[in-house]
Amino acid sequence: MRVIPNFVSTSDYHPATDDSYRKRLAPKDHRVLVHVSNFRPVKRVTDVVKIFATVRKALPATLVLVGDGPDRDVAEQAVDSNGLRKDVRFLGKVEDVGDVLRGGDLFLLPSATESFGLAALEAMACAVPVVASAAGGIPEVVKDGESGFLVPPGDVPGMSERALRILKDSALQERMRRSAVQRALEFSADRVVPRYEHLYEEVLGQ
Repeated sequence: MRVIPNFVSTSDYHPATDDSYRKRLAPKDHRVLVHVSNFRPVKRVTDVVKIFATVRKALPATLVLVGDGPDRDVAEQAVDSNGLRKDVRFLGKVEDVGDVLRGGDLFLLPSATESFGLAALEAMACAVPVVASAAGGIPEVVKDGESGFLVPPGDVPGMSERALRILKDSALQERMRRSAVQRALEFSADRVVPRYEHLYEEVLGQ
């Protein structure tokens, strides 16, 4: 059996060249955490809020949530119950997710499971380290300790600790930024699409 992964468009998802994206999202002294999802229960969006609550106690930060879905109201309630409203931005559905990712310092993906982890890959292509669940296809994308950290699903304290480890250590964050981009390039359309084309040619030639 041959496994060919999904791919990321590096023309849409690429590192920022300046801080213009960040300026749109948060105050200058804030660290920016991002989560992108369809707000369904499997995404564990309330875990995102809990992680951010811990981070926010330790340093100035803004949480940016992209997307919409059935658990958005639950997420908003969690934000309000933790007194975080002024530091959380619900953007809803946006046309260019890459622009938001380019303004981030850290991407959170605490899903119960993921078929592949494309959201993490898109963040990595934008030079954003990832703290994610070691579940489903995510470990195929995120290398623990290199492009981010992997933690068992539901381990909010573990994810919070690793988020702060990255955000408080500029050298570690920079190393992970570089590793994230290099890892994402392995899944670029330029590298993966030819493998699909070759497979189709093989099948059609039989």
